[in-house]
Order: sequence, then structure tokens, then C-alpha cells
Amino acid sequence: MTSQKSSFKSVFIVASGNFLEMYDFMVFGYYAAHISKAYFPNADEYVSLMATLMTFGAGFLMRPVGALVLGAYIDKHGRRKGLLLTLALMALGTLAIAATPTYAQIGVAAPLIVLVGRLVQGLSAGVELGGVSVYLSEIATEGRKGFYVAWQSASQQVAVVFAALLGIVLNTVLSKDEMGAFGWRVPFIIGCLLIPFLLVVRRRLEETPVFLARTDRPSLRQALSSVATHWSLVLRGMMMAVTTTVFFYLITTYTPTFGAKELHLSPVESLFVTLCVGLTNFILLPVMGAMSDRVGRRRQLIAASLTALVVGYPLMMWLVGAPSFERLLTVQLTFAVIYSTYNGAMVAFLTEIMPNHVRTVGFSLAYSLATALFGGFTPAISTALIHATGNKAMPGAWLALAALIGLTSVLTFGRLWGPKAESA
Repeated sequence: MTSQKSSFKSVFIVASGNFLEMYDFMVFGYYAAHISKAYFPNADEYVSLMATLMTFGAGFLMRPVGALVLGAYIDKHGRRKGLLLTLALMALGTLAIAATPTYAQIGVAAPLIVLVGRLVQGLSAGVELGGVSVYLSEIATEGRKGFYVAWQSASQQVAVVFAALLGIVLNTVLSKDEMGAFGWRVPFIIGCLLIPFLLVVRRRLEETPVFLARTDRPSLRQALSSVATHWSLVLRGMMMAVTTTVFFYLITTYTPTFGAKELHLSPVESLFVTLCVGLTNFILLPVMGAMSDRVGRRRQLIAASLTALVVGYPLMMWLVGAPSFERLLTVQLTFAVIYSTYNGAMVAFLTEIMPNHVRTVGFSLAYSLATALFGGFTPAISTALIHATGNKAMPGAWLALAALIGLTSVLTFGRLWGPKAESA
């Protein structure tokens, strides 16, 4: 019982900081329309929104840098020190965005400061997810690694739910003009208020026994050399993570914008769908992680990616054929089930295939590249595809492509990794 309580405490402490990372990314995506008017004003609404979504995506370009530099730091100096550093960097980025005056007040300096804030957040996020996942994998009890590691993703869903619930309250209490004037800043301010609490909580984090038992702790140069040696593994890990990242940002960050701009639903309706998606993911992710412990990660990954490949575009066509709150909720919850099934197995699998001495940097680089090149730009790519083709179902085609990339990667592993790849 004492051991279980200790494990629960460690999971809560390490996941709490992960909450802030995802919360900040969510609110930026949720209020993209308001942010575009405040920092990227343009006579063409599409240009203004695209500038905002590209700034959102720019943060992901820093993730590979964070994965390499901060990942190497964590592999050398410890999981605890590294996770404290990433939380502090995320806090700085959040403060920068929350406190920046509008373009009308300080001119071009406003969007530049917001961009820098996003880049700092991206640097931190580049290793936050990997650091948390590796930490959870190293404290997991025998035969339950999938269940433990799934709480990394589950903690992000708490951020999705909290941000969506806050958005519903704000859009109910404040008028449209008040939301545009100052209401969109409230979630960022609340994020800033949470920072001291989260820093105090994470300071109580203990180092993992696996790291303490290690004698080889590579320098940055050694870590980079090892990553270069295992470039094929990192590339295939990136391809696997593409499915997860595109799924996640499509069904969470992009939903409020898609619901309002393309389906012409109210902000409350779109945010309520996002809230339901977050709750569904939170419940299913640990369940699917535990299931991968029993049925095998590879089998579960193949089944989920095949399903996404087949149903992604048809479901979006059905949705845009007769847009409604009910159809958006049905489609997004279906996608949430597929995402949870895939991600519940994928994250644990990715921690297992990376060499122990560079596990954090290898995992983080693979995941960050997937996010930087595919997932993080999903809102911008989806918006651009719809604008270019006039087909509002194109996000479904983007999702199907991501599923194909992930499936291809999973199949390349085959029996190469032996029984571990099938049942670990």
C-alpha cells in the first residue's frame, strides 16, 4: 500500500507540470481568432488568422532544439533537475504572452514578443513530454509500463478540460466585445497564477532509481553522437508520433476554430465538444495504456492507425455535409477513442525502443520532430487546405495521411525487436 501511494504521488507530481505545458498551448489555439486581431491585425481575416496559427506552429519548430539540448541535460544531470528547468522556461513564455500589449499599443514589437514567448515555450515543451514519459516509464512497476506512461498524456487532457471549461464560462459571462477586448487574456493570467504552485509541487520530485543506478551519463556531444548513430530509430519513432500529434491537435486545439469558422457553431458549443473530448481522452488513455500491456503495443498501434486511415476523411465529409453540434460531438468523440487507443500504446513503445543512456533525448527528438513538422501545424495546415480547395472536410484527409505515416513506421519494426515489440 505504501509503495502504491508513493507511486501515485510521483505520478501526480511529475504530471502536474505537464499540465501547464499543454494548458498554455491549448489556450493559444482556442483564442486564435482574438489573438489574431490583437497582435496580427489585417484587412483580410484569413491572413490575420493564418499569421496567428503560424506563430502557434512556430513554437513547435523550437521543440527539436529543446529535445537535443535539454534532453541531453536531463540524461546527464537527472530527470528531476531537467523537469524543474523545463517548467521554469514554460512559465517565462506564458508570462511574456499574458503581459504583452496589443499591436495598436506598441506596434510591431507586440507580435515579436508573442513570437519569442512561443519560441521559449516550444524550447521547454521539446523535452517536457519526453522527460515526463521517461520518468514514468522508469518508476513503473513490472508489467504496467503502458498504464503508468499513459498518465503523461492523461495529464494533458486535464489541461484540455480545464481550458475548455474556462472558455465556456468566459463566453457565457462576457459579451463578444468584452472577449475581444480583454476576456481572451484571462486564461493566460490564470496560467501565470498557477506557476508558483506548480513549481513548489515539482520541487518535491524524487530522482528515478534507474537514473541513479546508471554510471554512464553522456555529455551533449556524446548524446548527439549517439542520436546520430541511431538516426533510423529516431526517424521511425518520429513517423509513429506523427499520428498522435496530428490527432491531438486536430481534436483539441483546432476544434474551437474549426467549429466557429467553418461550421458556424457558437464558441460555447465548440468548447463544450472540446471539453467532452478531453474527458474521454482522460478516461481512456490509462485504460488503453493498460490494454497495451496485455495485448501488445504493436498490435494495438496497427489496429488504431488502420481505423484512422479508413474512417478519417469519410467522417469529416459526413460532418460538413450537415454541420451541427451533435455531428461535431459524434465525430470528435470517435476520433478521441481512436487517438486514445493509438497513443496509449505509442508513448510507452517509444520509451522502450530508445537506448537507455540517451532515452530522454532520443524520445524527445522523435516526438518533437513529429510535432514540429506535422502535428503542431495541423490548425494552420487544415485552415490552408480548406482555403485552397473549398472542401471543409480536408482536415480528415490530413488525418488519414498522418495515420498512413504512423502505420508505415509501425510495420517497419516487424519482429526486429523480438517479443518485446509485441508484448512489452
